[in-house]
Amino acid sequence: MPSIEVAEQAGVGLDGLARPTEDRVVVLPHAVVLLDGATATRPDARSGGWYAQQLSLAIGQRLAAAPAANLVDLLADAIAAVAAEHGLTPGDSPSSTVAIARWTEHGVDALVLADSPVVAFTRDGAALPLVDERLALLPRPGGYRARLRGGGGYGGDHAAAVRESAERVGALRNRPGGFWVAEADPAAARHAVTASWPRAELTAVLLASDGVSCGVDDYGVFPDWTAVRNLAADQGAQAVLDRVRAAELSDPTGQRWPRPKVHDDQALALVNFAE
Repeated sequence: MPSIEVAEQAGVGLDGLARPTEDRVVVLPHAVVLLDGATATRPDARSGGWYAQQLSLAIGQRLAAAPAANLVDLLADAIAAVAAEHGLTPGDSPSSTVAIARWTEHGVDALVLADSPVVAFTRDGAALPLVDERLALLPRPGGYRARLRGGGGYGGDHAAAVRESAERVGALRNRPGGFWVAEADPAAARHAVTASWPRAELTAVLLASDGVSCGVDDYGVFPDWTAVRNLAADQGAQAVLDRVRAAELSDPTGQRWPRPKVHDDQALALVNFAE
């Protein structure tokens, strides 16, 4: 069995106050599952963390029962089961990203739905990110990002701007031309991004929530994913989370890096195949 290291750290809510993380990580002997529940913008709505918990358990149970199952089919079945058990309605339910890495003696399979990447590292030193960019590529004119860039800072007006943006983006959820995420419609699983590699070609795979991947994609505190892996190997996975959090502390008003919350939840899992 490869060595597996997991690091997690809670962020804050839209109000800036501490609350439990909405990321979930499930570690099995042959797989790792990472989910990032979407923060609810309505106080009466079920939280993304609650949904991520239900879905992560459903995925983990299915991976344990059918370790060689097609990952897309497995995810679709898990989404359908959670929706049926809890009476969830497509378009009006909590949602979550999904990242899965699964391995056998001979191969490694990965699945990504929404913005939690899986990165494979090869024996020749390459990093191969498996990403779903559809959410990031949505046009987002104005909104809370422009307000933060202008020095508006975090607070009540910011929370209102984020809710307005979430409503606009939510209208594109699980629709052609929009983006796809785990929610109440199992058909979303058919739009996941997948990849497979011979295990002999890989030294490691990494799974991350966007509270970590922003350190590569947005903040530039890591030049690439190889730098992330190197820091984790030298100082532990928690050091990666701390480096990203330090960048956010240097930008407390979100003017340099506009983002919905001062600190997002962070989850990182590193599976090391190298002997």
